[in-house]
Amino acid sequence: MAAPGPFRSPTSAVRLAARLLCWSLAAAMAGAAVDVLGRPRAGWWNAVWPLPWWTFAAAALAWTVLRAREKSGPPPPPGSAREDWEQAA
Repeated sequence: MAAPGPFRSPTSAVRLAARLLCWSLAAAMAGAAVDVLGRPRAGWWNAVWPLPWWTFAAAALAWTVLRAREKSGPPPPPGSAREDWEQAA
């Protein structure tokens, strides 16, 4: 039985990093749109709006490292579902 939790396998860690990558990019783009269109005057805005961009950069780096680690692993055993999926693709 697999261990519970989000980091039960390298594949799940790659998926979590990819989700963080997508959501941080969406938040960064939304923040940039608010910055351009809304011109917020709050004093904290200039310190906060770049945070999603930094998160995006960190998530991109994490995803790249995790994906390379996943790809460099041993090939799946014969007859596994992953092998069947790769053959179908």
